Amino acid sequence: MTLRVEDLMPLLGTGRNTAYELIRSGQIRSVRIGRQIRIPRDALLEFLDGRII
Repeated sequence: MTLRVEDLMPLLGTGRNTAYELIRSGQIRSVRIGRQIRIPRDALLEFLDGRII
């Protein structure tokens, strides 16, 4: 299962720019399919496990 950036934003409570920055910086792994960016479910769970709240 993969998520789009638009799906990621409400899950993290962030805006579009922050979501893309997390992907660009490598904090959240992503896969590029053509021009689309997809986030594997496991990558989101890894990010949330390591996130400091």
